[in-house]
Amino acid sequence: MKVVVCLKRVPDVAEVDLQLDPSGRRIRTEGLPYVINDWDNYALEEAIRIKERTGGQVIALTVGKEPDEEVLRRALALGADDAIRIWDPLLEEADPFLIAVVLSQAIKGLAFDLVLTGVQASDDGYAQVGPMMAEMLGIPHVTLVTHLGFEGKKALVRRELEGGLEEEVEVELPALLTIQSGINEPRYVSVLGIKRVAKKEIKVLDLEALGISPSEIRPKIKVEKLFVPPSGEGAEILKGSPEEVSDKVLEILEKGGVI
Repeated sequence: MKVVVCLKRVPDVAEVDLQLDPSGRRIRTEGLPYVINDWDNYALEEAIRIKERTGGQVIALTVGKEPDEEVLRRALALGADDAIRIWDPLLEEADPFLIAVVLSQAIKGLAFDLVLTGVQASDDGYAQVGPMMAEMLGIPHVTLVTHLGFEGKKALVRRELEGGLEEEVEVELPALLTIQSGINEPRYVSVLGIKRVAKKEIKVLDLEALGISPSEIRPKIKVEKLFVPPSGEGAEILKGSPEEVSDKVLEILEKGGVI
């Protein structure tokens, strides 16, 4: 089975006070540490496990500049067979639609059985690239996958729904799946593993190599403004018996014009 896994390198902002750049449309990324997108890490681990169970090949893809090869080296160290980085200066302002365009165009020539992506990226949260890629590739897709098995030419998938519910579906291969966190336990990458693949060739493709005209690079989304939401006032704690509290809630709602 040939599995293609799409990865993204994102800023690690867990313990960082974010600042906006002068444009007011993006955060300052200078000096920020970067890591593999958490959801993509689970997708990568799942791809490697599929290879270990069934044999075949894993190909890792990313869209980004040379420093973004870090996530591809990680994939190679874990057992991916090949890696492809896509970049062109015209992709500097790429939105999810354009990312889906270039990734799907690169994947079309790979004779794949399965495409895995993370559910979403932690830096934008759009959760759009996977489903759009599936549409562009003309294949079925399943989102929020929490369990994956195979039976012949079908993937047996369990996916997360709202309210703690899950759904089991069968999907014909080739297909695209967006992987939810918790599907597996991603393994650590050893220093020796990284060193072992440090000089392995990573193929780099630009728009011309993908057969995409510059005139096709038109984002569908434009960020007008980023801002920090205003902090609300302190919460009011209501005390008393259930009847007293319900009366106070009713009074507050009436004063606020809600009811």
